[in-house]
Amino acid sequence: MSKGRILSGMRPTGKLHIGHKSVLDNWKELQKEYECFFCSADLHALTTSFDNPGGIRTNTREMIADWLAAGIDPEKSVIFVQSDVHQHAELHLLLSMITPLGWLERVPSYKEKIQYHHEEGKDIMNYGFLGYPVLMTADILVYRADTVPVGEDQLPHLELSREIARRYNHLYSTVFPEPQAKLAEVPLLPGIDGRKMSKSYNNDISISADTEEIAAKVNAMVTDPNRIRKTDPGNPEVCVVYKYHSIFTAEELEAIAEDCRQGNIGCVACKKYLAQRLNNVIKPIRERRAEIMNKPGYVDEVLYEGSRKASEIAQKTIEMAKNALFNE
Repeated sequence: MSKGRILSGMRPTGKLHIGHKSVLDNWKELQKEYECFFCSADLHALTTSFDNPGGIRTNTREMIADWLAAGIDPEKSVIFVQSDVHQHAELHLLLSMITPLGWLERVPSYKEKIQYHHEEGKDIMNYGFLGYPVLMTADILVYRADTVPVGEDQLPHLELSREIARRYNHLYSTVFPEPQAKLAEVPLLPGIDGRKMSKSYNNDISISADTEEIAAKVNAMVTDPNRIRKTDPGNPEVCVVYKYHSIFTAEELEAIAEDCRQGNIGCVACKKYLAQRLNNVIKPIRERRAEIMNKPGYVDEVLYEGSRKASEIAQKTIEMAKNALFNE
């Protein structure tokens, strides 16, 4: 029985933070069961960074180094840059011709993201942003991927990809599988200040952070504001440190919560224990990343070979799509 085929990717924003680790852990496991294609989605990055694209290539190398350090294996998976495989753009054009405008305007996150960026002082009301679900569909279909790992919030986007595939198959002939979701439970980590984790807020912890950075970031985490003395009873539910413990110290979570409520452990000691646990998690990634970065040209070699493999498969799909479209 042949393996299923998976496509997934990330926008290149630079070094990844610890919130991405669970995604990479999931990818690492998927490599054992599926034929995996993982891409640096640099064209998608342009939808919101069109006015400042200079760092995208550097960010890609930083991100890919993190992937490799976290266990994404170029011998098991195809790792590549989206824009290096021109067939993504070609299929995007073909699919855009048959995608009704109304389908794009009803994407749940469309108006939400426009509003968010507007509040940040940025206008992203452009065709590229409106059409990004079509490009996302092309990313999936150009490899005829049948499975896409997603969180529940991404299900509407994947359903749109299925609708576009279904419409193309109906109008011409069956070329594309309708990609199915593989739900992945990815815990959402807040930033150290309780807001969404983001480099722009400087509230993230790098996935390759050193011991000093980890300690400094954990020490800055927001705790129960009503707890003044270490013997005061605390409320772990309003504490960012506790949220991190729930993921990285889960086996001891009940005891940590009870000690907090009873005032048996102070915030300083609780943070110190969390920093130790995070360092144990990050240390192997940090060390592997250092080895990777000490191999001149290695990341570029991985991406070159990955793009070559991806292009070969994508070109076959383009030929199938064109043959169906022009009845050749």
